[in-house]
Amino acid sequence: MKAVLDEARTRMQKSLEAFENNIAAVRTGRANPAILNRIQVNYYGAQTPLNQLATVSSPDARTLVITPFDKSVAKDIEKAIRESDLGFNPNNRGDSLFISVPPLNDERRRALVKQVKTMAEEARVAVRNVRRDANEELKEMRKENLLTDDELRQGENDVQRLTDEFVGQIDKRVKSKEEDIMAV
Repeated sequence: MKAVLDEARTRMQKSLEAFENNIAAVRTGRANPAILNRIQVNYYGAQTPLNQLATVSSPDARTLVITPFDKSVAKDIEKAIRESDLGFNPNNRGDSLFISVPPLNDERRRALVKQVKTMAEEARVAVRNVRRDANEELKEMRKENLLTDDELRQGENDVQRLTDEFVGQIDKRVKSKEEDIMAV
């Protein structure tokens, strides 16, 4: 039974980490290098993550600076950023690209909050799917007489507590991200 719980905890933790990585890429009012994490650049015919081709820094609250490791890829990086759904217009200054991050308007803020809430629901569903799988494993162990009815019930309660814990963490992160987005 402990092995089932440990595996469920590990899988729920991975779902939580994936969710955190996804919401890190949602921009807030401040310039944050993580908002470019999902950018893929066509580099010699292969889609390559931006962070493998350049360093991204934020010298102030409204500016992102992208410094390519290979200066010849700057045009490709610029094109990938322009074509992304972020709405940025990079300024190529030879050896670096500069992005001025405009302040968010109210309509865009609400759309981003809605996007974060959608991502949160997907993460909750992933956690609940882990719960379902763990409960099925426990029931299978009961069928094979590896558990008593009381142990099965206790195991299901433990899995539910684990699920509630991870859903609570997701909710907490959503609330924090929503506050960041809505802060003017």
